[in-house]
Amino acid sequence: MSSELLDALNVLEKDKGISKEVLIDAIEAALISAYRRNFNQAQNVRIDLNFEKGSMRVFARKDVVDQVFDARLEISLEEAKQINPSYQLEDVVELEVTPKDFGRIAAQTAKQVVTQRVREAERGIIYSEFIDREEDIMTGIVQRHDSRFIYVSLGKIEALLPISEQMPNEHYKPHDRIKVFITKVEKTSKGPQIFVSRTHPGLLKRLFEIEVPEIFDGTVEIKSVAREAGDRSKISVHSDNEEVDPVGSCVGQKGQRVQAIVNELKGEKIDIVNWSEDPVVFVANALSPSKVLEVIVEEAEKATTVIVPDYQLSLAIGKRGQNARLAAKLTGWKIDIKSETEAREAGIYPVEEQEFLLSRDSYVNEDEFVEDDE
Repeated sequence: MSSELLDALNVLEKDKGISKEVLIDAIEAALISAYRRNFNQAQNVRIDLNFEKGSMRVFARKDVVDQVFDARLEISLEEAKQINPSYQLEDVVELEVTPKDFGRIAAQTAKQVVTQRVREAERGIIYSEFIDREEDIMTGIVQRHDSRFIYVSLGKIEALLPISEQMPNEHYKPHDRIKVFITKVEKTSKGPQIFVSRTHPGLLKRLFEIEVPEIFDGTVEIKSVAREAGDRSKISVHSDNEEVDPVGSCVGQKGQRVQAIVNELKGEKIDIVNWSEDPVVFVANALSPSKVLEVIVEEAEKATTVIVPDYQLSLAIGKRGQNARLAAKLTGWKIDIKSETEAREAGIYPVEEQEFLLSRDSYVNEDEFVEDDE
């Protein structure tokens, strides 16, 4: 052992963030293993490393007993007192047993063990770092792909982006920079395994937290998210501060904030609506951009019947039922949409003669906002 080894440990501690004490423990464990294996010894031994002197010594530890049954582990009180008169029963005597050629054998044997311990320590550090980042967002670089995964570098480790979590409108090429949502961190025998997603609703939520300071500081709260990744999403927002417009905060000046998120999601359309604890208002808002005449609530079934003008029926339902489906996910209420004519024929409209119309300031559709701005 020499000062060069100590210097190497200091470099490992600095570059890899592994405690020098952890590495020294690994070396001592490796040397004990090497001694027992190469010299066919079963003693209870201790390794003494002196980096300043560059020395390494092996000490056998023996218990002081009245009667010796195993000379490898025990020493009689009489023999112990010959070494030092102060020894008593149940004390531990240490005797140096360093073999002459132990340094060469130990170095060869210890190398593999130390490397393994260093690798384990690195894995532990990575796992500790990423387990705290579950349900968080990170920027990664696409490395390669196979039939099951896209491999995304997150710096110290490659994350796995399964096919099921990839956006259908995206094609990933090596060196592409993408933001991913960490869905799961697992500890395996081969080290930590990180699973990420581009389709998870949490990705949309985290993107808004990054782009909208009012969400980050808690002034505006995202109440719910409904997403069909790569196509369309809806989010509901709310603020307890009456002076803050939660929808306007998410849109930003000239739509800059929401447009940055749309660009990151490769053109995914985003509807932002005001949340309300009143299901009549919330369901009506969630069905925007269609206008709503009436929302009939059935509390027991947690279901609603929504009546819209005849010419708004297809808009309310959306392409392949998407608008209605996303609205139901966003609100948590079942939604049955009927045209005004159907409702009148069924005798459920009007409930009252006064029409219920959605106010324009309770909703922003990203497409409409951009068109108005233009």
